[in-house]
Amino acid sequence: MIEPGIDWTTVPFRKSSFSDTNGGQCVEIGWADATFRKSSFSQTNGGECVEVAHRTDLVGVRDSKSPTSGLLELPTTSWTAFTTALQA
Repeated sequence: MIEPGIDWTTVPFRKSSFSDTNGGQCVEIGWADATFRKSSFSQTNGGECVEVAHRTDLVGVRDSKSPTSGLLELPTTSWTAFTTALQA
């Protein structure tokens, strides 16, 4: 997904460890070095938890029980509007 107004040059990428030297089956991961923080509402029993990481123009949200299964990327402005609405 390409979001208008996001500077992707600020997002560090790394090549998948499954890539070979001829360029086959490569995937670059832009959140590999991000520090995710677990929701303050998380319990120790593994309940419904999310983890959040911030980039300059993006926020990444993932399931803390399955962190490698996917990631939701949101523009920072959308995340701010979402969390502000929750607090209202």
